[in-house]
Amino acid sequence: MNTPGTYSPDIPVPAAKRVFGGRDLFSLWFSLGIGLMVLQTGALLAPGLGMSGSMLAIVLGTLVGVLLLAAVGVIGSDTGLSSMAALKLSLGSRGANVPAVLNLLQLVGWGSFEIIVMRDAASLLGAGAFSEGSLWASPLLWTVVFGALATLLAVSGPLAFVRQILRKWGIWLLLAACAWLTFNLVSKADLTALWSRAGDGSMPFAVGFDIAIAMPLSWLPLIADYSRFGKRATAVFGGTALGFFIGNFWLMTLGVAYTLAFAPSGEANALLMALAGAGMGIPLLLILLDESENAFADIHSAAVSSGILLKAKVEHLALAIGIICTLIACFAPLAQYQNFLLLIGSVFAPLFGVVLVDHFVLRRRRQGVATTGLRWTTFLAWIGGICTYHLLANLYPDIGATLPALIIAGLLQLIFNKAISSVRGTAQA
Repeated sequence: MNTPGTYSPDIPVPAAKRVFGGRDLFSLWFSLGIGLMVLQTGALLAPGLGMSGSMLAIVLGTLVGVLLLAAVGVIGSDTGLSSMAALKLSLGSRGANVPAVLNLLQLVGWGSFEIIVMRDAASLLGAGAFSEGSLWASPLLWTVVFGALATLLAVSGPLAFVRQILRKWGIWLLLAACAWLTFNLVSKADLTALWSRAGDGSMPFAVGFDIAIAMPLSWLPLIADYSRFGKRATAVFGGTALGFFIGNFWLMTLGVAYTLAFAPSGEANALLMALAGAGMGIPLLLILLDESENAFADIHSAAVSSGILLKAKVEHLALAIGIICTLIACFAPLAQYQNFLLLIGSVFAPLFGVVLVDHFVLRRRRQGVATTGLRWTTFLAWIGGICTYHLLANLYPDIGATLPALIIAGLLQLIFNKAISSVRGTAQA
């Protein structure tokens, strides 16, 4: 018997278990749109694009990204299936194993990154409050603490976490932290000079857009793990889009502003030190605690993806994956983050271009039946989108790659489907 928080990824969630309303989903995605990783992503944009260029890239990238994210969330509420199980309807049962493996790998990477970011921030706060060599400044201590916290949340499942923690009090603490960081910026920085601060041109605008859109798109492979518990498609779409847009835009913009105003070197530690100086470090501490929610989502969804492949209990897999992420975080530095974000976009953006067309255009939101093998046409459309991404990224970096790759993959899905239908119609005639 499945508990509500660990319902089998292969079995549609029954109507009685679909308890998430718009407020629940807003709370969840506002929280997941906030985090130290989001702040540091803003710091990546700041030197090359400046304040106004960064904000334009963030607005456009986040807006497009959340609309796509919310649309994929509707697939979860329509089918009641987890993200990777829903892919079987488009790729076939065997074909869905490929993105399930890729999703597992990227979520282990995300989970490890989140623990690393939490560790670095907590170590910095500990060194400031006590001393550089004290136990509370130990990176190893905080790696284990945050790894254990994220794993515990992942084992408990999404329903208990969202309804008992986020909805009741978590979102209010996050709003207070964001408001305080904003007040600190307004009171201490010259906003006019900040706005007029131009970038150095080291990053094309299209690359900044791709980095900004990669934040919401990085959640595409796991959103249905949570939206399948949604009551109505409209609540899923609205709560997801609004919550993630507000959280992600707010925090990423603060990351740009704090970097330009207080941490011009652009280094992660310089940004963390600037944040630690606001409000005696309390806002940073609250956002740091919120980061465990992001790690929870990564570990839980990695367990769900593993459940598709291994047919084991989700809570047992979450425990094992949480331990793996913690071990990786013990030894891995926070490097090549920008490349990691873009790599995710190159694989999963085209995949969900195919899936969105298949679900909304070809199947018209009907669940359908998964084939036992591999749907080659859908798989080829996905590969075509990936190739498009890398061709554009390498040959024409100034025009961007994420959105064109998603669109091309979706168009290929339509073309291949029409071609097969024509061939079948001719053969039957």
